[in-house]
Amino acid sequence: MADEISVLVVDDSALMRNLIGRMIEDTPGLTVAEKAMNGNFALQKIPRVEPDVICLDLEMPEMNGIEFLKERKNRGIDIPVVILSSVAARGAAITMEALSLGASDFIQKPSGSVSEDIHVVKDTLVSKLMGYGGAYRKSKGKKILAPADYQQKAKETKNIDLAVHFNLISETPTGPAQPPTRTRNPATTEIIAIGISTGGPDALRVVFSNIDADLKVPIVVVQHMPAGFTNEFAKSLDRICPLDVKEAEEGDEIRPGRILIAQGNKHLEVERKVSGGIVHLSDAPLVSGHRPSADVLFASVAMAYTNHVLGVIMTGMGRDGAQHLGTVYKEGGMTLGQDEKSAIVYGMPRVAYELGHVMEQVSLDNMARRICDVAKQSR
Repeated sequence: MADEISVLVVDDSALMRNLIGRMIEDTPGLTVAEKAMNGNFALQKIPRVEPDVICLDLEMPEMNGIEFLKERKNRGIDIPVVILSSVAARGAAITMEALSLGASDFIQKPSGSVSEDIHVVKDTLVSKLMGYGGAYRKSKGKKILAPADYQQKAKETKNIDLAVHFNLISETPTGPAQPPTRTRNPATTEIIAIGISTGGPDALRVVFSNIDADLKVPIVVVQHMPAGFTNEFAKSLDRICPLDVKEAEEGDEIRPGRILIAQGNKHLEVERKVSGGIVHLSDAPLVSGHRPSADVLFASVAMAYTNHVLGVIMTGMGRDGAQHLGTVYKEGGMTLGQDEKSAIVYGMPRVAYELGHVMEQVSLDNMARRICDVAKQSR
């Protein structure tokens, strides 16, 4: 179908190219544009097949993934790239270098460079390919499958309805429900909490590179990311942000000018003391399918800081954070949600908006400005 999202698969293993290709072709709304065994062949094929998104291995002969990303940047190619590599499991620094060179996101191969069990990451992979590829198509004025066409194709292929499951193909929102009743009126912001998932690495770069250097309100962030990567991710953000960014550790102080990023596979909660706030890490069960969970973070800041919270929910599939952003609202906090046009996946912010938990929808380009303006306002 002309409106399907086309994927260029780049991997040196013929088995992996075939397995990944099969998963893509079995997914309504996706199609394989071409396959390439290294970055060099990929660069040759891009002008001919014009893919909407690239699925890229990092370890390849002749031209590896990092070299490909550098050359992609040099040539001004803006097609989004999703890393699918075993290197992601061993080298967080290499993966973060790939993201800094313009890759949009990454997924770990489950069991080495040739992972015959690659199907275990199928849902994650195809959802990211659809999210980034769909956003790219729309940015170029191209169409994606309409929801009705998607439903029909899903029936034909007897595939699960990923459109519903991942909130990837969104119809016009029905409009927000009646907001919950507030316990108290908003007061001056003392903490900012951000929940974000698919599309988050790029989005947080945009927000934190544009945040005001004189912002005194501390920020705590849940970005869905595997264990072992958030330390390097925080370091990469720290290099471009005027505020201090670090991976949260047990007992870290919540203080002005500091941004704390939740550790992968650890819930992040806050405690407010007379001397100031601190963070706690938890191995408690997954919430909303995640650890760390944005719902856990929002519930925690709402209980500790009541009406002194600014809660922000941004791009991501599913609904994590949507429920307890409402708790922030009920306790008297302020809430912002990323808008549909600028979100790679309008899932988490859409659910929060339709529940009536979002006071204002904001574009990615304007998010840093709105966060600073709301946080600095006296109430």
